[in-house]
Amino acid sequence: MRLVMASANPHKAVEIAAVLREAMADVEIVPRPPGLGDVAEDGETLEANALIKARFVCAAAGEPAIADDTGLEVDALGGVPGVHSARYAGPEQDAAANLAKLLTALQDMLPPQRRARFRTVVTVVFPDGRDVLADGAVEGCIAAAPRGDGGFGYDPVFVADEAPLRTFAELTSDEKNSISHRGRALRALAAKLQQLNPAANRG
Repeated sequence: MRLVMASANPHKAVEIAAVLREAMADVEIVPRPPGLGDVAEDGETLEANALIKARFVCAAAGEPAIADDTGLEVDALGGVPGVHSARYAGPEQDAAANLAKLLTALQDMLPPQRRARFRTVVTVVFPDGRDVLADGAVEGCIAAAPRGDGGFGYDPVFVADEAPLRTFAELTSDEKNSISHRGRALRALAAKLQQLNPAANRG
């Protein structure tokens, strides 16, 4: 199965390709076509945004496209930043600004009050309009300060329950992918794709 990557985020693209290639021996991942402009991620849910991105790239490439959308849901903030995680500090802000805003919002809260989860929805959209969706989540908490040089986004402050001594940014890529929201969503997606008939696999 040949899938075109919808994400323009190189870190995310590497993670998606690594997990899918491990889960599906026959998958071929190709880069996002050059020259495509940004697509407005204006959906109200992770599912909507993943579909928006995959449909845009599928239409441009004429081939099945894979996209995901991820949100960090912090219980004490009512699930914020959630679907707005990438733009939490504003549309022109970056990961450092998002982290700073999050830590400021939680600065007076003790560890039991800093519960959070990452959730990912991933989809493949086919040229004939069909789509396959899957999701994954990982529970954890927000650290008091960033730690680690790996990962991206909120990884330096997210501590998963299954790796309680290190942030995602302190884990190796393999360690992170084995328990992460994106890894779980992609493995669930791979299982669904493998259940499609051969004609569907060819898109």
